[in-house]
Amino acid sequence: MSRRRVSCGLEQSHVPDLTSILQISSESCYDFITIPIVNPRYEREFDQEKAASQRPGPLTFSDLMLSSNDWSSLVVGRLGASIDVDSKVEHIRRNSEERLAQELRYASHLGLPAVMVTLQGPHHTNLARIISNTIQKGASFQIWVQVPLTAPDMDKYEERDKDIFETRPESTWDWWNRFRLVAGSHNKINLCLGITETCPSDTEVQRWLGEPVKTVRLATSMFLLNKKGYPVLSKPHQSLIRRFVNLDIQIIIAGAGRGHQMKFYQQYLDHLYQQHPVGDPLQQFARGYEDYLQCPLQPLMDNLESQTYEVFEKDPVKYSEYENAMKAALTDMVPETDLETKELVLIVVGAGRGPLVRAALRASEATQRRIRVFAVEKNPNAVITLQHQQLELWGDQVTVISSDMRDWNPPPEDYADILVSELLGSFGDNELSPECLDGAQKFLKPGGISIPYSYTSYIGPMQSSKLYNEVRNCKDETKHPLANFETPYVVHFQNRFELAPPQALFTFEHPNHAKVIDNTRYSELSFNITADSVLHGFGGYFECYLYKDIMISILPSTHSPGMFSWFPILFPLKDPVQLKKEDTLKLHFWRNVTRQHVWYEWAVSDPVSVPVHNPNGRSYEIGL
Repeated sequence: MSRRRVSCGLEQSHVPDLTSILQISSESCYDFITIPIVNPRYEREFDQEKAASQRPGPLTFSDLMLSSNDWSSLVVGRLGASIDVDSKVEHIRRNSEERLAQELRYASHLGLPAVMVTLQGPHHTNLARIISNTIQKGASFQIWVQVPLTAPDMDKYEERDKDIFETRPESTWDWWNRFRLVAGSHNKINLCLGITETCPSDTEVQRWLGEPVKTVRLATSMFLLNKKGYPVLSKPHQSLIRRFVNLDIQIIIAGAGRGHQMKFYQQYLDHLYQQHPVGDPLQQFARGYEDYLQCPLQPLMDNLESQTYEVFEKDPVKYSEYENAMKAALTDMVPETDLETKELVLIVVGAGRGPLVRAALRASEATQRRIRVFAVEKNPNAVITLQHQQLELWGDQVTVISSDMRDWNPPPEDYADILVSELLGSFGDNELSPECLDGAQKFLKPGGISIPYSYTSYIGPMQSSKLYNEVRNCKDETKHPLANFETPYVVHFQNRFELAPPQALFTFEHPNHAKVIDNTRYSELSFNITADSVLHGFGGYFECYLYKDIMISILPSTHSPGMFSWFPILFPLKDPVQLKKEDTLKLHFWRNVTRQHVWYEWAVSDPVSVPVHNPNGRSYEIGL
């Protein structure tokens, strides 16, 4: 996999000659420039009695200076810094509103890809309203909201902003959060983080990583000089920038060259990017699928396609761990003294195209334990593949059974010593492994074992504006109006912030020795929130024990390195919940089962109550 290339923009404070500036920035390897939409010296008044309103000549540069393609790909506009639509002074507010509308109209006329607006304090309600209205009316450009990573000195605040500090310190994340909430959390509103001298705490950085960060702004004054006199960042700031690399951000360089050519700043940042690790097999596999919503598979209801099997069979970890589990089980079940006389029956249920059958045969050969294998598969298309392998490779050692595992009834002499399956979904039980294995355990010998023998689902609260907007845009007119918020999605999480560590939810064990088998579940979990944040939903994961302490996991804290067969699952919330640090969040979660379906329901009761999502499985259910 190729390494990422840095995408850099160059901030220009004034633009005497736009064409030459673009040429210079291009020669210095910058991808775009940011410029004021209107010359900062050209203050306008919309009061006809004032001289400034009568100025002759054009307001700003002509659209003929560049082609439409260049305007839309090489130039990002900045709103006038003196525009203050939230001023308490009436004529300043009114004049600012007119200027803002004028600049936004011209940005739209030019076809700019984005317009930058800077927040300098917590009060920007009117600005957020106007920006939101502009987007709602169909503006084609994005809004990049520039916010400093950490708050500036208190002395720099206006009097109107100081009242907010009487109760607790203010963070610039609160500025952003207020702005985005008033603006409706629109997916065209993204962040431009201004890197400051002070690096925030790890929790604060993690919280920013859960926001729609589009760009990072670096002033040239932030750079130090190395031994050769070239600009470099301090180690804390290097580390900080690297944290954002996976979000595919763009970096804006602002300020004078300080005695250096501007290309040296771009070259250094590109060098920083080139040092970023390419990633393990999971990261390589997931490239391009970050924060992409996928519907969970239902292999019990639907026959998987060849391409799906092929993708999962490439996992470098899962089948290796299964093979290790089978080796350990075979070694334990057949002592050295019985190698010649004892033969075990190993049944693979849900055999697919045979990767577990192949792993079982390798385990048999490695341990010198004799086995007979049954490969049970309900998908008639996959059965053809199994039958070809049985004829061409496996011979009489493997018997292919075309049947649903719950319907097959072998004779007692063919009952399993070892029952092997890979029926897990992203949430552990969501592809109905419990129901399938409960139905298959009838042909497991007394004392026989299941691989896996136990799996636990985990769930944790998370913040992600990006995923919330993705879910919000997934409306389907043929389904219930809330269906997009009542459906779980398989997602490779990236642009998100975990509000508290995930906790164990439901555990299933096999074989199931309960007198009455009941796979319905209910659990109430309490999470201690680590920072002021917004709850957009819950991330689901699983841990699975195959044999003894041999395990596979997608839980972040115990993730099997390099395993990519499963991405986590997302349970969204219809309405985001505002949370404060040290709040206690209470989640209620149900797994419901009928003869035909299994479905989940979820709700929050503290610190606020939200309605139960997916009641009676009205939007999403898993077919039995």
